[in-house]
Amino acid sequence: MSQPFPDHPFLTGSFAPILFEADAYDLPIRGEVPKDLCGTLYRNSPNPQFAPRDKNYHWFLGDGMVHAFRIEDRRVSYRNRWVQTPKFLLERAAHRALFGSWGNPNSTDPSALGKDSGVANTSIVIHAGKVFACEEAHLPFEIDPQSIASRGYWDFSGTLKTGRFTAHPKIDPATGEMLFFGYSIGGPFTNTIAYGFVDKAGKLTRMERFDAPYSSFTHDFLVTQNYLLFPILPLAASFERAKRGQSAFAWEPDKGAYIGIVRRDAPPSQMRWFRCDPCYVYHAMNAYEDGDRIIAHVMQYQVPPLFPQLGATVVDPAKSQAQLHRWTFNLADATDRFKREQIDDLSGDFPRLDERFALNPYRYGYFAAREGAGAQGFDMLASYDFKTGKRATYGIPKGDSFSEPVFVPRGAHANEGNGYLLATIYRATEKRSDLAIFNAVTLADGPIALAELSHRVTLGFHGNWMAA
Repeated sequence: MSQPFPDHPFLTGSFAPILFEADAYDLPIRGEVPKDLCGTLYRNSPNPQFAPRDKNYHWFLGDGMVHAFRIEDRRVSYRNRWVQTPKFLLERAAHRALFGSWGNPNSTDPSALGKDSGVANTSIVIHAGKVFACEEAHLPFEIDPQSIASRGYWDFSGTLKTGRFTAHPKIDPATGEMLFFGYSIGGPFTNTIAYGFVDKAGKLTRMERFDAPYSSFTHDFLVTQNYLLFPILPLAASFERAKRGQSAFAWEPDKGAYIGIVRRDAPPSQMRWFRCDPCYVYHAMNAYEDGDRIIAHVMQYQVPPLFPQLGATVVDPAKSQAQLHRWTFNLADATDRFKREQIDDLSGDFPRLDERFALNPYRYGYFAAREGAGAQGFDMLASYDFKTGKRATYGIPKGDSFSEPVFVPRGAHANEGNGYLLATIYRATEKRSDLAIFNAVTLADGPIALAELSHRVTLGFHGNWMAA
């Protein structure tokens, strides 16, 4: 890869792309893989196939690459493949990047203007027997569960017309229904949001839309048994900035922060808007109802990292670290305010839970963490017990980095928390990665097994487990 920006922070170090697809069978194992752990861990990550066309390239814009760890009979195999979106194929045929950052028409090759720019690089969604690579600006992109070969965009048999689908849909464990949303439905960086419902068989059953207070980077949302919650937080969008060659998204706290709440069975005209002081949330852990209250657990930043701050020259690094917060909405009160409480002081993100308890009261949550504002990457995994308020952690050497932890129950009927945590570890000095398997109950004791790769898993975002 010819690199016109050799010192670009999102193209060097642990962000550097790998330029190959590979299969590796019977990975070397340290420790012992549990006999009852059988299935596939899929992880998704940005991994640009070609050097970008302009210096405003962002980590969020790289071509998707799926990494699959298949576990069976105490053995682990690995396979990685690029997600071959229309953008990927167009650029592969041209042997170079064609699209400007954030859709900037001034740095996009004329041959690519108006063409599909999807990268499918953020998460893995598993529903109704299908596996999707997702990012929020395009439709979900189906991949083959075994070969992880690309199958193409999925529009729910032609019924999804919005063209956008969140990287973080929620699946109701009681009904199998999948709930999703998409922002900027009215065009690039507009404030219209659509949301929809897909039954357990994969049929789109309902779509709604509403106008948010402004266009923001609405990466995640929350769902309970009866409600939907949409955080509209001031990491705001501007197409004019993008056309000027700047970041399309920037921190604009003067726009205010809003949470829209609507019943799942009600029209969006009944949306109720709550307000709070400016803050940002990339990822929510879970939300549930408690009488007239909604309790939400989120990883909250004072100021979001990775994007510019309008009007600010220096930002305190401590403000760009997220901590676990509890948000409490009392639906019986007439106020438009809600209560926010920091419940843990450890910095982190990528929160997960035992998905069998999603949308419901639960006890255990997990996240990738770090000690101190100056730490790079996530050098710890953490589990949090909401009943006792106790936290357990496991740390790795400075410079090494954890991915998001994914919880796998020991069996369909296992108690909450009785299972495994799976995460990759980037080994900085060796420039390669391990798959780490932890007993979730005894996280602090360290991994019970490590499957060793000879290369890096590209630094990415989210994954999911599919049982065999």
